[in-house]
Amino acid sequence: MAQQKVVSRDEWEAARAELLVKEKELTRARDALSALRRELPMVRVEKEYVFQGPDGPVDLVGLFDGRRQLIVRHFMFHPDWDEGCVGCSLQVDNLGHPAHLHARDTNLVLVSRAPLTKLEPYRQRMGWTVPWFSSFGSDFNPDFGVTNNDSESSGLSVFLRDGTDVFHTYSSFSRGGDALINTYNYLDLTALGRQEEELDYPQQWWRHHDRYDA
Repeated sequence: MAQQKVVSRDEWEAARAELLVKEKELTRARDALSALRRELPMVRVEKEYVFQGPDGPVDLVGLFDGRRQLIVRHFMFHPDWDEGCVGCSLQVDNLGHPAHLHARDTNLVLVSRAPLTKLEPYRQRMGWTVPWFSSFGSDFNPDFGVTNNDSESSGLSVFLRDGTDVFHTYSSFSRGGDALINTYNYLDLTALGRQEEELDYPQQWWRHHDRYDA
């Protein structure tokens, strides 16, 4: 049972109205932060990268699939691993239908360092349809801060395309991806919240979605 006190409906309405003021402040602050993010300078990507996909090799421009913007989810999958990162899998489980991003001229793909021969079976196991490419053998992961000394990190990178010119506009790492986990967004609305307070670290409760027990 949650620890909140039980009150009358009128008292609840008053408390809810007070919280709503704070929620609106956060919404306005988030809008302002998003505007600042859009004002970040960008960097032209000069290096050529080759990725392996289900239909063969493709360069960075090819990942846009003809669209103007590209979001790359750096999915942690070391070449030696037999399955993908559980946290990255949680994020991909929370992706919506791609048509909504495509309607805003934006493509989203996964990129991992593991070879395609490992990515494809895992993608099928998870039941995902999101495009997934291997950067195996390239400098893409270390260049964008998600592989360091053969160690994997989670993150995402955002790119803008002007013809064949590609610009790096934004990157985020670690808990920067929390907002993209809709499971968390929904849990944050509940009385019990994320229920992580007693855990040494949040990932203790995460599972691949086919590995939760009853």
